Amino acid sequence: MIIKKNNLLSLDQFIEESLYNKKLGYYMKKDPFGNKGDFITAPNISILFSEMIAIWVISFWESLKCPKKFNLIELGAGNGEMMRVMINTFKKFPKFKKACNINILEKSTLLKKLQNKNIKNKDINWLKDINRLNNFPSIFIANEFFDALPIKQFIKKKKNWYERHVRLNIPKDSEYLDIPFNMEKFEKKIKIKISYKQNFIEYSPLTMEYLKTITNKIKSNNGGILIIDYGYTDKTLKNTLQAVSKHKYSNVLGVFGKSDITYNLSFDLLNQIIKKLGSLCSLITNQKEFLMKLGIMERAEILTKNMPFIKKASVYFRLKRLIDKSQMGNLFKVMFITNKKNKFKVGF
Repeated sequence: MIIKKNNLLSLDQFIEESLYNKKLGYYMKKDPFGNKGDFITAPNISILFSEMIAIWVISFWESLKCPKKFNLIELGAGNGEMMRVMINTFKKFPKFKKACNINILEKSTLLKKLQNKNIKNKDINWLKDINRLNNFPSIFIANEFFDALPIKQFIKKKKNWYERHVRLNIPKDSEYLDIPFNMEKFEKKIKIKISYKQNFIEYSPLTMEYLKTITNKIKSNNGGILIIDYGYTDKTLKNTLQAVSKHKYSNVLGVFGKSDITYNLSFDLLNQIIKKLGSLCSLITNQKEFLMKLGIMERAEILTKNMPFIKKASVYFRLKRLIDKSQMGNLFKVMFITNKKNKFKVGF
């Protein structure tokens, strides 16, 4: 899309262009990760996080009866740090490593280059489309993937629904404009009574599309998806839209393409979607419980056994960021979706 002043876009169109416009999009022109970037994700905080995800993947593969070939797909691999550590962990499990076809789904050409440079593994396949996956069992990993997808917002005013739009005012800050919306027609289309007992709604059409495609693969070929993301489990939907720049909150409608735009997932809504898709089961916990049950404390003890005090303190400081309830431990939720017949519950 060519961005012009006074363009009127629905909120999800605005977010899509802000993040992924080929010339101006935030993720298309900048490495946002780390202290020098705008935010830090769990894999950049500690290798322990990625090691635990690797162990979970291996355990899940075993629950699938160790297929001789299967697909591992990371959705949105950031700068490649998590996959780099996971691959190093997989080397200790030769049978698993031989069976594993590693794939990354990444929209940003810049981030693909960073991933390639960081991971340094010639056997990785970068996907353009999940539908192009072969028919092997597939394990999908989505760490802070869905919160980067565009969302729509709907606001109820005096019993009437409105959809939030954005009027572009580049180079100045843009502005919101709420336009009357036919919620009943929309609910028939998505087949979910999303407005029931709600006054405000955040909904991502692209998330629905991804989940349909991924769960169809899981139903047909076996496997599952692990989702780790900012989120909440309350039934009441909230306005969680936010922008981040240089590790601080910024204005969503500020300078176009200069900030990351994100939101908190409603895991209750995700659950509703999964139920509608049928033949699937889902489990939800928080990041602290998930990592603790996988043995992250025990792994930290092994890792730091012969370390000098300063290095050991650094490991545990980083670990605290991952599991402390006032930090990422409770803010992040973990959801596992698989076929109903699979009773795998490791980490939950």
